[in-house]
Amino acid sequence: MRSIEQIIAEEIGCQVQQVNAAVGLLDEGATVPFIARYRKEVTGGLDDTQLRNLEERLRYLREMEERREAILKSIAEQEKLTPELEKAIKAADTKTRLEDLYLPYKPKRRTRAQIAREAGLEPLADSLLNDPTQDPEALAAGYLNEEHKIASAKDALDGAKQILMERFAEDAELLTRLRTYLWDKAHIQAKVADGKEKDGAKFSDYFDHSEALKDIPSHRALALFRGRNEGILHVSMVLPEELETAIPHPCEGMVTAVSGWNHEGRAADDWLKEVMRWTWKIKLNTHLETELLGRVRELGEEEAIQVFARNLKSLLMASPAGPKCTMGLDPGLRTGVKVVVVDPTGKLLEHTTIFPHQPKNQWDQSLSVLAALCMKHKVELIAIGNGTASRETDKLAGEVVKASKGNIQKIMVSEAGASVYSASETAAREFPELDVSFRGAVSIARRLQDPLAELVKIDPKAIGVGQYQHDVSQVKLSRSLDAVVEDCVNSVGVDVNTASAPLLSRIAGLNSTIAGNIVTFREKNGAFGSRDDLKQVPRLGDKTFEQAAGFLRIMNGANPLDGSSVHPEAYPVVEKIAAKHERPLKEVIGDVPFLKKVNAADFIDDSFGLPTVTDILSELEKPGRDPRPEFKAAVFKEGVETLKDLKPSMILEGTVTNVTNFGAFVDIGVHQDGLVHVSALSDKFVEDPHTVVKPGDIVKVKVLEVDLDRKRISLTMRMDDQPAEKGAASAGRPGAAARKGNNASRGGQRQGGNRQGNGQQQNAGGTFADLFAKAKEDQKKGKKRL
Repeated sequence: MRSIEQIIAEEIGCQVQQVNAAVGLLDEGATVPFIARYRKEVTGGLDDTQLRNLEERLRYLREMEERREAILKSIAEQEKLTPELEKAIKAADTKTRLEDLYLPYKPKRRTRAQIAREAGLEPLADSLLNDPTQDPEALAAGYLNEEHKIASAKDALDGAKQILMERFAEDAELLTRLRTYLWDKAHIQAKVADGKEKDGAKFSDYFDHSEALKDIPSHRALALFRGRNEGILHVSMVLPEELETAIPHPCEGMVTAVSGWNHEGRAADDWLKEVMRWTWKIKLNTHLETELLGRVRELGEEEAIQVFARNLKSLLMASPAGPKCTMGLDPGLRTGVKVVVVDPTGKLLEHTTIFPHQPKNQWDQSLSVLAALCMKHKVELIAIGNGTASRETDKLAGEVVKASKGNIQKIMVSEAGASVYSASETAAREFPELDVSFRGAVSIARRLQDPLAELVKIDPKAIGVGQYQHDVSQVKLSRSLDAVVEDCVNSVGVDVNTASAPLLSRIAGLNSTIAGNIVTFREKNGAFGSRDDLKQVPRLGDKTFEQAAGFLRIMNGANPLDGSSVHPEAYPVVEKIAAKHERPLKEVIGDVPFLKKVNAADFIDDSFGLPTVTDILSELEKPGRDPRPEFKAAVFKEGVETLKDLKPSMILEGTVTNVTNFGAFVDIGVHQDGLVHVSALSDKFVEDPHTVVKPGDIVKVKVLEVDLDRKRISLTMRMDDQPAEKGAASAGRPGAAARKGNNASRGGQRQGGNRQGNGQQQNAGGTFADLFAKAKEDQKKGKKRL
């Protein structure tokens, strides 16, 4: 029997001693980011992906070991644990195999077979199985039992049948053979429920659907199960017709093979044939259908969770615009556009509401307000939420940018999750007196400055980059997404003097309580001057400090290393490097030519090996570097604001908002994401869309088809693709289209509308330039202009 460590080592491709080391660190309370970054010598360089897989498998295998011990104990207490059975249980390598072996010994409610045994019918069953030459009716007549209500030979034979059926159905080897056969041969079939054609129109592709059980993609599997849960579809497991109608049925044949019986025309053979048929039809078919459909669902869930995790990582690691004074615009029509201005650190400076759109159409007044705010606070960025009236508001912001002569940049920002943040306890603590609608605008502005710092305040499930996220195990989903957030935050690191409590709580070793204590200590005592000062924070002990310190930055502190990812425990290495070359510490940091010449091997000792010293030298070249890409934003085409403005063959720029196994959704600025089907992502075959695009990517797409009635847009990234003729299937994929809203809109379906007063907009360029100049003049005079 292999150990847990041996199993994991084989699965993640490393040595057993590496797994042993990592397991030891995890058991001591070390986090994956800390182990991956600062304990490379101990684990032999296991990376964060290997460590996450190790952590997940360790949890599963330990749970299985606990179950194995419980099963062995239970069977031993029944005095039924044979050496052969014990060996088989210890060799079981999955939870399913364990449960198969335990099934005959598992305490259960009184079954019909158990009642038959109590009536003394087991000898009858064994006798007929062992010697089918006997007449069943005649033999059964000797087993009548008034006390147990066995009044006739038929009653006795029915009881004997139940005993044999249960015995065969609990045979672990038979279950394994049937399970393997069905997984390889069976299909998953969907049929529309009677009278549900209209209500279930969105599932119309699956009204009469069948495909191989083992091959069905995760998104189709989860769609089928959602249709079943909503009462639209009947979902079942079937064999292909040629197998289903075979005589004998292949699964019945397997039951027969395990029983050791063959039909030879003897007296009891017809009765035994019925036993075999019933064992498959009644006992095993439904059980295995439930189990295998459950496996399909589980595999679909696992893949959907992986998709969500990849998308979330891409979104969190999106490029930050940086610490610049930013105006946030949360668009609206009747309720107006909520306007906020935040300083480079994200602190709210001012907020107001303007009504540039219908029904009030206060275009010039709104421009005047924006002009004054931009001049007053020296705004550099304008973040516009992509919800209702976003393109109209984008035009308004365009006038601001035009008049600023390049000093201001405008960017459309996803609102996904902003409403969740607005109503959250975190937002209430940050802005107790601020209206919920303005909190959303603040979130929009801040997520442009630093997506990671802002999005960690929102439940990842509310960000809208998942695939059937509500249909999967919420425990597994949360665990996976929490790991992604933790890895992202720690790979970037945080400025401990500006980070929010939610952001700090994601740092290795910290929790919400300690994060809150850090913020409280900072507010009471001022900025931290060094990493050592963190030790004064309540409940931040030595172990926590060890885990967290390397990921917490003190910018412009007394020790320049405090602003880097060099761990405090490794400061002596840097000091040795500086001392050996007789250079001040500050001069060493950032001197790339000098650092390139340093021989890492010269500074290896018992505590720090070559991997750590190499990492230190690399960090010293660019201390505190941000691993995220350079900031850039998509430019939406002027005049294309609603679905009605789209025409086939249009080439547009857009931002990838979500990637699934069947394609990528792209925001092209019409309040409705379009779908680039997987077949239209590249001229080459694409198995996994994530290898081509990720959320946040700026891409060029061509419009293939627009379905106004269903609000669907089919796009392609292959510029040679041609739109389908009217009434024909679109080029990228027959019926390829965008899904509704991509869950990215806070208000449901994002619908644009042609704003009234277009003439006023057209003439507003010169008008606003005058307003901007007037605001500048007013500022000089010290006036306050609304």
